[in-house]
Amino acid sequence: MQQDVIGAPDVAAPLEMCHPYPFRVTVVMPAYNEAHGIAKVIGRVREALPEAEILVVDDCSRDDTAAQAALAGARVERHPMNRGNGAAVKTGIRRARGDVVLLMDADGQMDPRYIPDILGKLAEGYDMVVGARSRTTQGDNIARRWGNRALDALGGYLVESPVLDLTSGYRAMRRGVIMEFIHLLPNRYSYPTTSTLALLKGGYSVTYVPIEGQRRQGGQSGQKLLKNGVRFGLIILRIVSLFAPLRVYFPVSIVMVLLALVSFMISFFITDPLRFHIPNSAVGLFVGSIIVFMFGLNAEQIAALRFQRREE
Repeated sequence: MQQDVIGAPDVAAPLEMCHPYPFRVTVVMPAYNEAHGIAKVIGRVREALPEAEILVVDDCSRDDTAAQAALAGARVERHPMNRGNGAAVKTGIRRARGDVVLLMDADGQMDPRYIPDILGKLAEGYDMVVGARSRTTQGDNIARRWGNRALDALGGYLVESPVLDLTSGYRAMRRGVIMEFIHLLPNRYSYPTTSTLALLKGGYSVTYVPIEGQRRQGGQSGQKLLKNGVRFGLIILRIVSLFAPLRVYFPVSIVMVLLALVSFMISFFITDPLRFHIPNSAVGLFVGSIIVFMFGLNAEQIAALRFQRREE
């Protein structure tokens, strides 16, 4: 189904480049029921980037988000049905006319004053620049903050590179680069996690700019405690399977081998002294370790195929 376009200039019109950066910029804002404050957010972004294209993707809001965004001077695309935050981001990336896509939320939590720092790093040659929030603003409660830290640690382990803020949606990237991985981005949440790890795994350069998160300017967050817990577990499974499965499967296999050895030692020295008898638990653990390792090896080969750089 096609998206409705509101207040959009001629798609074929060139995007002028009258700012100090050597690229054209499209600011993409996914929005859902943000009519109360989106005009103010667009105005602040326009002050920071007067010549940039501002593209708001309205994910079938129940209020007049699209109309308010269009009145504020943004180009607006509307989903005919609610498809999720990640789907709105993907629509924005696909419809953007700039060389660089700057992603921002429409709820006012991302301060436009950091835009020059983020785009300045991109101008230095990086492929993605992420606005990394401080530890105290990386989530609106302690559970989310600790969950985000755990994701950062896991992501860094999987891609063998420091990761400062996997869940920050405030980021700029080269459109040609992110288009290579856009099919991996989920339609709902965790597109920041997936996009960061995909570029790092693909060998692209990613850096971070320290920022301070802001409070929402009205509206309600779609995050719920129980849903967050389930989503957190699914995100972990997803990033493990997508990016470096063997770095998880192999340690698990080693632990199972060690447990098999412990089981045998207990049998040999304690429960059945000096009798060479291999208990069923040791056999099961040892065979299971081989199966886990082989599954991990196969998953690693499949994951590697996703990130082979295309020849120019």
